[in-house]
Amino acid sequence: MQSGTPFPHTLTDQFGRQVDYIRLSITDRCDFRCTYCMSENMEFLPRDKVLSLEECLRIVKAFVKLGVSKVRITGGEPLVRKNALWLFEEIGKLSGLKELVTTTNGSQLVQQAQTLKAAGVKRINISLDSLNPTKFKEITRVGDLDKVLRGISAAQKAKFDNIKLNTVLMRGINDDETLSLVEFAIAQNIDISFIEEMPLGEVDHHRESSFVSNIETLAKIQTKFELISSEINTGGPARYWQVKNTNTKIGFISPHSHNFCEACNRVRISCKGELYLCLGQEDKIDLMPLLRAHPDDDSALITAILSSMQIKPKGHDFDLKRAAPAVVRFMSHTGG
Repeated sequence: MQSGTPFPHTLTDQFGRQVDYIRLSITDRCDFRCTYCMSENMEFLPRDKVLSLEECLRIVKAFVKLGVSKVRITGGEPLVRKNALWLFEEIGKLSGLKELVTTTNGSQLVQQAQTLKAAGVKRINISLDSLNPTKFKEITRVGDLDKVLRGISAAQKAKFDNIKLNTVLMRGINDDETLSLVEFAIAQNIDISFIEEMPLGEVDHHRESSFVSNIETLAKIQTKFELISSEINTGGPARYWQVKNTNTKIGFISPHSHNFCEACNRVRISCKGELYLCLGQEDKIDLMPLLRAHPDDDSALITAILSSMQIKPKGHDFDLKRAAPAVVRFMSHTGG
């Protein structure tokens, strides 16, 4: 990085919120086709339209220089990206970075859990929407539940600081598994978060009818488990409850029933190098042209990142009643 210009050590947006967390997608590809995330016949980006791993590292280094202390690597499915481990290893070496974490569907963890832990990944989120093999395949279209369960076991053996399941409940599809998923998390001594379905991309079911509010989910869980409100904060939008007499915490990410934008501390970078200032808005800055126009100098990249703070919106605008999705791009495009 060549620059004689002094840069601030923190990123602060126009509303005074400090951005210290980035979510970087390293691929739009995935070995699953989850119904709420992508269409069945996705058209994936050609290789030259996707950030190289070296470009991904340059972006992360620039953000860390500007005070970002937490980096989450996402996809698509990040672990299907060839040589992804190199990127994890390089990011894991960065001075000033407190947390390197990742989100995965679990399909590659049998082979990669130990190496991810060795690379410096502290926490791992694993998507799990059903414990029923048939239903799991219906939701993922192609996924093998047994492979994911073995991946969860491999992650436990690797001894990450924390393992958390991520679940999207959909009415009439998997909402009848709410309690069994909590019971599974408790039995495995891990955490679980319920994420309200977000209106991103055109999918093959009507989101207004399938939507399950986390208010409803919390009430259902409280019929069986005693929950204690927790002040724990992992840097993301989840609000947590501790299941009494267990080590399991239950998180709720509720963009509809509880807008969490007032404390937003994160931005997302797509695998195309698009810096999205909000998951639910289209405001973005294209970083790839800057990276490729200035291969040996990150000054323009850093200036663009600093400027982006002035267009970060106050919040998202999700509305399930709209005929069209709030954002046309799929979740797999922006990064989970």
